[in-house]
Amino acid sequence: MKTTVLLLGATVTALGALTACGSSSTGTSSSGTISPPAAGGAVSVHDVSGVGQTLVDPAGNTLYFAEQETGGMIKCTGACVSVWVPATGTSSETKAVSGLGLMKRSDTGQEQLTYQGKPLYTFKLDNGPSQSKGNNAKDSFGGMNFTWHAATTGAAAAPFVGYVLRAVVRTE
Repeated sequence: MKTTVLLLGATVTALGALTACGSSSTGTSSSGTISPPAAGGAVSVHDVSGVGQTLVDPAGNTLYFAEQETGGMIKCTGACVSVWVPATGTSSETKAVSGLGLMKRSDTGQEQLTYQGKPLYTFKLDNGPSQSKGNNAKDSFGGMNFTWHAATTGAAAAPFVGYVLRAVVRTE
């Protein structure tokens, strides 16, 4: 049996502040430099343009959480993890940033990183370090609706481009 996930209609909603926030599609931070990977392979905090002080993985990729997974309940499973990749880690990596933790995924048994109890993910459509295309994204997998946000460490993030994604899973 072959399963195919198709993303349909990535509808972009520009929020006017995009130009004012200095957004860049090249993966640069607001200072104009590419954020380097964290030393030692740990999660770190970088200034992501249009979002603010944001958690990033060792490669500099923005980390996200879903509103629907509060209280540590993992609901992004199956086809969802082909778009939203669970951020895995070890207990030593949780010491990198205050509020980081680990939880065991019930579907795979892997240790997934959490921030303030929320499971963390990277987004497949981010094409490099310091991108945040998944910030404020809304999508649906297996009948479950999700709203995704970049994991920020400071005050409320500035508005950014939101994506509405529709996933269609075909089993052949």
